[in-house]
Amino acid sequence: MHNEHPIILSSRVRLARNLQDIPFRTRMTPEQADNCIERVLAVLRDETDIYHYYPMRGIKENLRQKMVESHQISPDLFKNDDLGAALVRNDEKVVLMVNEEDHLRIQGFGPGLDLPAAAQAAYETEDALQRKLNFAFDEQWGYLTACPTNTGTGMRASVMLHLPMLALLKQMGKVTQLAAKVGLTIRGIYGEGSEALGHVYQLSNQVTLGRTENEIIEAVTAVAGQIESMEKNCREKAWEKDPLSFEDQLERSMGLMCFARKMAVKEFFVHWSNLRVASAMGKTGVPLSVCDMLLKKAQRAHLLAEAGKELSEKEIDARRSDMLRSTLSIYH
Repeated sequence: MHNEHPIILSSRVRLARNLQDIPFRTRMTPEQADNCIERVLAVLRDETDIYHYYPMRGIKENLRQKMVESHQISPDLFKNDDLGAALVRNDEKVVLMVNEEDHLRIQGFGPGLDLPAAAQAAYETEDALQRKLNFAFDEQWGYLTACPTNTGTGMRASVMLHLPMLALLKQMGKVTQLAAKVGLTIRGIYGEGSEALGHVYQLSNQVTLGRTENEIIEAVTAVAGQIESMEKNCREKAWEKDPLSFEDQLERSMGLMCFARKMAVKEFFVHWSNLRVASAMGKTGVPLSVCDMLLKKAQRAHLLAEAGKELSEKEIDARRSDMLRSTLSIYH
């Protein structure tokens, strides 16, 4: 295994915060929404880190979609193109969503299973903002948020897991129960209400009240580790039971990705999932980092951005194949 946590793609910590003197998002006026953005921008302009500003109403739909595919913004902010904005730090380890469900969603990102690093990134930005802005806070309840499930620490810690064998063996019910026992939830690739494309799932805490930030991080890390062991186990058993069929499936996907001339996104997810299993188990020379990069680059908005022009669905499918062939040609 060339990665300590080959089943875990990434970690994210999100802090929900609201300005004390502005009504919640559902009751704010467009002027108050703009004021909220202005105040956040004014603070971050003085910071040494550079943030790129993306007002939702000022950028093309395709760029907003690309940000959803990269997990920088939520599908909710994508739809909220009249009042919302995103601020992306230069290194992309911190992304702020402004006027989504709350005035502020401060997100810190980390590779693999490293919630403390993601939390640290989010805290640093929060500290800079808190020095100059007053957040809505109650001594008894903690940070006040638009949705009661975020009240308290306002923290949502999540990890992305690749769980094809647990899904194929119909074990996801067990995984959901395991998570629910300790107040966690498991969802699809883009969070609430989304499907698990490529068998990628998001594990996160369901409630934030009555738990400290460290307790939330520890709970999500511990359960992610347990689920990872379950998935590894299933993979090893499948390999032992019928190595030829298992290897055949992995190799076929590699072959199609290396030689197909067009590939629809749903088909891509199936073959990508097999490729990532092969990589995690050391059955192919393709590194996990390349697999994870492909997951973003093969999606619609990323392909359109790369092309720099509008394309038909057929042309997108062809471009996806071109990109896969050129990326993977050095590995076969």
